[in-house]
Amino acid sequence: MNDEMKMLLENNKDLLTGKTFASFATLMKKGGPQVSPVWIDYDGTYVLVNTAQERQKAKNVARDSRVALSIQDPQNPYRKLLIRGKVVEITTQGAEEHINLLNMRYHGTAPYQKRKADEIREIIKIKPEHVST
Repeated sequence: MNDEMKMLLENNKDLLTGKTFASFATLMKKGGPQVSPVWIDYDGTYVLVNTAQERQKAKNVARDSRVALSIQDPQNPYRKLLIRGKVVEITTQGAEEHINLLNMRYHGTAPYQKRKADEIREIIKIKPEHVST
């Protein structure tokens, strides 16, 4: 990641670590786009999306690592952060704790309650390759 991208991410870190939603675009098997609203997180290097393994976005990124995120400031819809990147890791390690942390951020409660009994959570780690505002 170049210095300009790092600066854009740091200058807009509140959008990545606040109570904002992202439109998360993945690619279907035949190449068409699939977009889902998601909770997001940022660890200083990677944008993180937590999902259940059986969801379409999880299946898509397991097959094709190219993704995009569009994030709007809920207080100012003209302020946005656009990220194109690649999924560099999909892991179940720490995913349960992570979804509970996200639920606390977005709803003020933990643990995460909207899960199926047999659901397996995973963290999708995205390396930004292009960032614009």
